[in-house]
Amino acid sequence: MTIVNSEPFSQEWITLQNNYEQYEKSALLIKLAALALYFVGAVFTLNAALVCFVVLILWVQEGVFRTSQARLGLRILAVEQALKQAGKSADVAFQLHSIWLAGRKGITGLLAEYAASMFKPTVAFPYAVFLLALLLCRYF
Repeated sequence: MTIVNSEPFSQEWITLQNNYEQYEKSALLIKLAALALYFVGAVFTLNAALVCFVVLILWVQEGVFRTSQARLGLRILAVEQALKQAGKSADVAFQLHSIWLAGRKGITGLLAEYAASMFKPTVAFPYAVFLLALLLCRYF
């Protein structure tokens, strides 16, 4: 049995984890932007359709961010598995992009992946609430 240096896996894990957390912070900033837009729209009685459109754009953007974050999460799991089996799999480290390209499902698959991320409860909230409130205020 060959013993593999786990240092590259450790470095990759740290880098991926830091990037994963950056996506989390970015998603929170997108949510805060949507919240600010909602309140500015309510206070200044902006065109509800325009505010809804921008909130939808922010929601889609967070879906894209969360999709990328999920890819990093999958790679983190693979690196963790490799770290666990450090003596058995030497060619696993530093393969994030090649693994992603190998599993790419084309434009339709990519759009489906983005949509799946958008409709996860942790992403959909608060956008769905903002949109519903804007529409209710506009039409009632």
